[in-house]
Amino acid sequence: MKDPLGAFHDPLLQLHGATSGPLAGLCFAAKDVFDVAGHRTGAGNPDWLRTHPPARFTASAIQRLLDAGASLHGKTHTDELTFSLNGENFHYGTPLNPAAPGRIPGGSSSGSASAVAGRLVDFALGTDTGGSVRLPASYCGIPGFRPTWGAVPNDHVLPLAPSFDTVGWFARDAGLLERVGQVLLPAVTWREKPKQLLLATDTFERVFEELRADLSSALARITACLGPYEEVAVYEGESAEWVNGFRTLQGLEIWATHGDWIRQTGPVFGPEIRDRFEWASSLDPATAPEAESLRARVRDRLDQLLGKDRVLCLPSSPSIAPPMNMPGPDLESFRVRALALLCIAGLAGLPQVSLPLARFNGCPLGLSLVGPRHSDLGLLRLAHDIMQGMPPQN
Repeated sequence: MKDPLGAFHDPLLQLHGATSGPLAGLCFAAKDVFDVAGHRTGAGNPDWLRTHPPARFTASAIQRLLDAGASLHGKTHTDELTFSLNGENFHYGTPLNPAAPGRIPGGSSSGSASAVAGRLVDFALGTDTGGSVRLPASYCGIPGFRPTWGAVPNDHVLPLAPSFDTVGWFARDAGLLERVGQVLLPAVTWREKPKQLLLATDTFERVFEELRADLSSALARITACLGPYEEVAVYEGESAEWVNGFRTLQGLEIWATHGDWIRQTGPVFGPEIRDRFEWASSLDPATAPEAESLRARVRDRLDQLLGKDRVLCLPSSPSIAPPMNMPGPDLESFRVRALALLCIAGLAGLPQVSLPLARFNGCPLGLSLVGPRHSDLGLLRLAHDIMQGMPPQN
């Protein structure tokens, strides 16, 4: 398989799907954190690849897609151990962003987003712990979906922060995004579409000012399906606390998950990933109860806001994709700003779909919808309705 975008870690790994099924004839890629029996999972780091044997089992998410008729066409690049939102891998390089040349694809599901945006595959699996599907979807101008936490099995998938880790996916269009969801999501997931639109006005304040008018114009696509929106403030003045709690809980889990391997192996990380793991190792476990209490408040707040039939609209990202080779401190500042948007569904464990509804300076910018817990299939149906008739974004 040709890889003009540098999206694939292993483009030669191919598995044929069933001869019939709802996804028959389609091809997909999987982020190189999903196990495939008989193959090594590299997780974006040569030392991880070197110190782990070939997988004994295939991830359930991949197997479900194969059983539905789709064929696996390669494993894609990821940020090291998935611990970044940028998509720039120190060891393997940066997949190209076909929708915004010269700009990063976003991470950590960088290769999967690049491959779908470049039409190398029909859809691709990623994972989303802190935003690693939603942000690349926005940067690369494609639909991307993070399900309700726990709705899709994540067995035989590299963990990062287990109480946040979520299997997600990208697709060339919202109709296919929904079709993949019908295969991966459990039958108990609600199929009824949300009926009332809430606009999270305080989240739009996190977007760079020059982009806000473009996002406001894009809202018309959503109101055409759902009618007028009701304005709400999500954070209740606690946005900084939400971000800090989000980072603390994830950092503690990340070090608990990978700290022993790092101490024993002494892997070579890129500078930013190395610094991030050092930060995680410095966190005090005594801070966990306060952060858990905050997560419970956020969960209750979102459940109360959304009820059973409301959907929350917010920006997927504070801006279009940053340029490649942006100085590290500037990129880290941008990342923290993005986390204020990404932490909402992450802390609450709710489904979120990012749709390529806006553009700025020729680059895509996503708008997101967050739905009630287990409203995944209804949210995907709504996303399909919104995007019907929209021209391709790249």
